[in-house]
Amino acid sequence: MDLRDSKSRLILIVVALGAALVVAVASCSGGGGDDDTPQGADTSETASGDDGAGEPQDEETSEGNEDPDEPAQALAEVTGEESITLTVTTAEREAGGFLTIEGTLRNDGSEMWFASAWAGQEEELAENGFSMAGASLVVPEEGKRYLILRDTTGRCLCTGFGSGIEAGATVSWFAQFPEPEAGSTQVNFQVGNMPPATIEIR
Repeated sequence: MDLRDSKSRLILIVVALGAALVVAVASCSGGGGDDDTPQGADTSETASGDDGAGEPQDEETSEGNEDPDEPAQALAEVTGEESITLTVTTAEREAGGFLTIEGTLRNDGSEMWFASAWAGQEEELAENGFSMAGASLVVPEEGKRYLILRDTTGRCLCTGFGSGIEAGATVSWFAQFPEPEAGSTQVNFQVGNMPPATIEIR
């Protein structure tokens, strides 16, 4: 009886071990399948990442359409006085109650151009010679005329053109005036015998 019992117990142990091995093999096989799944998930995430990487390319294309070197549009342009073209490029209010206007003068004539009359009719400004000293601003909304700013010696806060502007040349200029009232948005800039240039101010 004891021998039979021992054999029976041995058979049960072998069967149990066999079952355990089967479970172990199944577990190993299942583990391999689980490992494959994350790899597939990684591939999917990589593809998704590639799609996301394409979005910045669209942004770069959009930014590339901008042209930072493109010149600003002129506020006004008038021609007169022996083929002289006056262009106003900026008109901005400055801290301290000033209005600064800037632009260019182009001599489309065939000779050097000089105009001492641009200094204006005020005796105080006569020493400025050929310059923007005689420029003025008319503000229709206020019914006022503003004259160029000057220091205590009569020197204008503006550009002087020295002995003249050569044929075909373009020169820059600026002129400062008292700031018009806050509600005023349009002014007429005029100098010498040039036609008035109507400009918008901010």
